Amino acid sequence: MTITDIKVRKLIPNGRLKGVISVTFDGAFAVHDIKVVQGDNRLFVAMPSRRDTSGVFRDIVHPISSEVREEIENKILKAYREELEKTDS
Repeated sequence: MTITDIKVRKLIPNGRLKGVISVTFDGAFAVHDIKVVQGDNRLFVAMPSRRDTSGVFRDIVHPISSEVREEIENKILKAYREELEKTDS
């Protein structure tokens, strides 16, 4: 699968949630509501999730391997930073 589009839907200046992203794979499959979050040590990407009946948040979609997760996260964070630079200019 190849990422064919990344859209930064929302930039959020205050709080830990910094942005909301949509990613399209192969021009055919879109994943919405991916979050860019400021962690204690770095920005990271959180996949769309929902709360189950026991109150625990579970990812709705997620990469299976750590290599794919890292590739997706790197591309999303790059797009996020580029969009942030545009708004700062």
